[in-house]
Amino acid sequence: MDNSENVRKAIKQVSRLMTVIFVVFGVMAAILVYLMVDPTLSAFNPAAPTEEYVTVPLIDSDEDFDKIENGIHVRTGLVEAEGLMEVVNNCTNCHSAKLVTQNRMDKERWIATIRWMQETQNLWDLGNNEDIIINYLVINYPAKKKGRRGILTNIEWYELQE
Repeated sequence: MDNSENVRKAIKQVSRLMTVIFVVFGVMAAILVYLMVDPTLSAFNPAAPTEEYVTVPLIDSDEDFDKIENGIHVRTGLVEAEGLMEVVNNCTNCHSAKLVTQNRMDKERWIATIRWMQETQNLWDLGNNEDIIINYLVINYPAKKKGRRGILTNIEWYELQE
């Protein structure tokens, strides 16, 4: 008797579980049918987005491509001076001009850096442009003499009282 009662309870639980499964599948089927009737509600709708996107060119025209304002080449941020375009044409093809401006070096270090780029980064032979580029870099982006901050001067020290 006890065994048959356990079987009835198990059958009742299975039938409840089957009912829940059928209800879930029924709801999902109803949603799919509704989406087939009104496809604009579909997540896969290829319709145009509701927002309009506008592409804004970074440079307004070819005239502005190498524009200089206040002694600065606008596109790269490099200082206008003799050799600027050689630096722009040879250095900014592979990396940002910011890399040039943040790495201030003397002539020997600039040469060593160029050699390293040629040996490891596939930088081409700069030919006659190398001297022009190095002179531009040494004059406009020389090594800085001071470290992170200057030496503290004119400080009034006071004694701590115990």
